[in-house]
Amino acid sequence: MSESKIDVRNLDLYYGDFHALKSINFTLGRQEVAACIGPSGCGKSTFVRVLNRMNDLIPSCRITGEILIDGENIYGNMDVTELRSRVGMVFQKPNPFNMSVFDNVAYGKRMQGVKNKNTLADIVETSLRKAALWEEVKDRLKKPAAALSGGQQQRLCIARSIAMEPEVILMDEPTSALDPIATGRIEELIGELKKDYSIIIVTHAMHQASRVSDKTAFFLLGDLIEYNDTRTVFTNPRDKRTEDYISGRFG
Repeated sequence: MSESKIDVRNLDLYYGDFHALKSINFTLGRQEVAACIGPSGCGKSTFVRVLNRMNDLIPSCRITGEILIDGENIYGNMDVTELRSRVGMVFQKPNPFNMSVFDNVAYGKRMQGVKNKNTLADIVETSLRKAALWEEVKDRLKKPAAALSGGQQQRLCIARSIAMEPEVILMDEPTSALDPIATGRIEELIGELKKDYSIIIVTHAMHQASRVSDKTAFFLLGDLIEYNDTRTVFTNPRDKRTEDYISGRFG
C-alpha cells in the first residue's frame, strides 16, 4: 500500500482545446489537510473535482496522467459510485436535500441498501457528533434541514458526507457563504476531522489556509506553482509568484 493517501502524477486536464491543469504533481498523506490557494479561475476547484471524477459529467473534458488513492488509479477500473463514497465532497454553498435533518444524513446509506432503523439512527448520531452538530439538532431531527442556519446547514452537509464513511473529504470554499462565527466552527471542525480523514480545502482566505492546513498548494493559470508545508509556503516561499500572491500584490 502506498505511504501517501493521494498521489497525483503528471495530471493534465483539457476542456476542449483549453489546457486547464498543466502537469500537476501532488501528494497528500493520511490525517493531513492540504489547502489550495490562488486567484479565481486558476484551477483550484477544477483540481479538487478531478479527485472524485466530477469532471466526468463534462463532455469536452479530457484527462491524462494518474490519480492514485492508496495506490489505485481512480481513472482505471474503479467504480465511480465506490470512489464517491470513499471521497466525499462539501460545496461552497450548503446544499441540504429538501427533507428532514435525519433523512439528509441517512440518505446515502439508505441508497446503499441499509434499512435497519437502529443502524441508521446510530449512523446519523455518530455523523452529526463528528460534524459538531448533534447537540444543536438532536431535538430537531424530524424538522426540515432548510430550517437550520447557514452554518448548521454546512455542518449538516459535512455530516452527510461523513455518514458514507469516506477516507478523503474535499471542501470547495466551504465557508465563503458563512459569517465569521460559523466559519470559525467549520475551521475547528476541520482540525477534529483530520484525526480520521485526509482533507483538501479550496480557500480564497489566506489566514484560513494558514490556520487549518498542514500543506498549501498555490495554483496560478493551471500550474501548481508551489506545494509545501504551510509554514514554509507562507514564511519562506520558493517562488516569487507565491510571495507576490500571499503578500497581496495580485489576485
